[in-house]
Amino acid sequence: MRGTLVRKLLARCLTVGLAVLAFLLIALTGATLPGLLLAVAALAAGVWERRVRPGADVAGESVLVAAGILIGYARRLDAGFDPALVATALVVLALVLLDGPLREAGGLEIRTANLPVRHGLTTAHVGTAIPVLLGAVAFGALLALPTWYALLVSLLVGGLAGVVGLRLARRRFRPSTAASPVARALARHQPEFLLYFSAPPGSEYQVTMWLPYLERIGRPFLVLLREPEFLAPIAAATRAPVVYCPTLKAIDEALVPSLRVAFYVNHGAKNAHCIRFTQLTHIQIHHGDSDKAPSANPVSAIFDRNFVAGQAAIERYARAGVQIPAEKFVVVGRPQVEAIGVRQPPVPMPAQPTVLYTPTWTGHHADADYCSLSVAEALVGRLLARGATVILRAHPYTAQNPKSARQLARVEEVLAADRSRTGRQHVWGTEASRAMSLVDCVNRSDALISDVSGVISDYLYSGKPYAVTDMGADGDAFTERFPLARSGYVLRRDLADVDDVLERLLGTDPLAEARWAMRTHYLGDFPVESYAEGFLSAARAHLTPSGGRRGPLLPHFEEQGSPPTTAAAVPRARAQAE
Repeated sequence: MRGTLVRKLLARCLTVGLAVLAFLLIALTGATLPGLLLAVAALAAGVWERRVRPGADVAGESVLVAAGILIGYARRLDAGFDPALVATALVVLALVLLDGPLREAGGLEIRTANLPVRHGLTTAHVGTAIPVLLGAVAFGALLALPTWYALLVSLLVGGLAGVVGLRLARRRFRPSTAASPVARALARHQPEFLLYFSAPPGSEYQVTMWLPYLERIGRPFLVLLREPEFLAPIAAATRAPVVYCPTLKAIDEALVPSLRVAFYVNHGAKNAHCIRFTQLTHIQIHHGDSDKAPSANPVSAIFDRNFVAGQAAIERYARAGVQIPAEKFVVVGRPQVEAIGVRQPPVPMPAQPTVLYTPTWTGHHADADYCSLSVAEALVGRLLARGATVILRAHPYTAQNPKSARQLARVEEVLAADRSRTGRQHVWGTEASRAMSLVDCVNRSDALISDVSGVISDYLYSGKPYAVTDMGADGDAFTERFPLARSGYVLRRDLADVDDVLERLLGTDPLAEARWAMRTHYLGDFPVESYAEGFLSAARAHLTPSGGRRGPLLPHFEEQGSPPTTAAAVPRARAQAE
């Protein structure tokens, strides 16, 4: 993630710096040729910036570059007032200034991947054509071509932008009563369920962990996204249609009558935009199972079903005072753990064990901050002193907190120094988070040290020992708040008990039998050889006509005279609709 931030910052600096330098060089000096070459370099930097920062606003830099190129063109010809060049300037500058508004309007259009739909000319084509146009004008200036050449190229791109603008305006102000191309393509696909997703950037893992199992259901489906940056990565991870719906109207287009079920992987606020469709069965499947406070979110009550890993999840809601009827829960296991190797206790521990360490992030709120990175350097130091090899897999959101990012960097430096000195093959960074999956990390390790997170539940499936960091002030009440810690070894935040915990974790392991019993409680009692069938069978049951609601999909409540659709209003609105 730090690498992504560096690329974004570098792209911004290059775009701004080259644009300003090119303009100043052309406008204030006689170095026209070097200035034009710099202008071309600035165009290339702007194109690159839009790749690393989709939706980046480079209008100001583009105006500078365009002005510099046009001044350079006039100087190269040295022919005085030229009407064609003036007309070119008007068209080029208008296009550069209108690019942003066109993109904003185009951003309200539905977009798809893995679906045979011809969208025709779009604002993306215009955005691509503008730097090409500026490059072509710069080429004409470099070669001192007649100005009618630049005017002709400008008018061609201007015509393209005009066609796209008129099409957007017509769809906005004179909407067609016929089904859209996307709706027709989805109707041909006949999806029976959808996965609905809305989340902050960097959260696509919440979807990709489920895609293999959704495909194994064996029914046609689609993925419906509410943020555009997820379209490319999620489309690359599945053959199913992926649809980006920026507006409520776009959702109306995508939800075709063949759909029966909507799955959700988080409690995003925009989930309410889909839950308003009352003839779908809405099922929360979550993106992990843990004792964290967000895992007992009261919003879960608005779903028709909550697929949970085991009985422990049901008890978690009751313990938090969240009243959800028992019939809304379905125990399906945690299918993502099926590839984890299982070692039934007692587990033999090698003399030089491999320990997986998974610090979580600080969370959105103080009550969800279980992050141990403040003590990570000392903790990893104790592991290295025992001869352990460490796999450090940090949470994807760690870089959102600068302090956590610095703490993580120091731990990585410690591991790098130890690997250089001892040859032990520690793993961290992208190697641990991207080159290896969580399952790979679990299978390669002999024990786990983790903050309170869903990683512990997944690791529990392996039967191997784990320790849990207590970063709060709960003391003896820690295991009451986080029952999964009862079959693990609790590590205090001051690390006063670190040697004792490591001795039990990597040595005597007195909680081995308790851990095996906890495994069933948290992850269900499904056979190892067909563990994922718990989820697959439950999902298929809800796709049959008797397994869920059926009927025409109703449009949004506002069109039916019902109250606005908020999370609080959903249960009432749905009860009225039924």
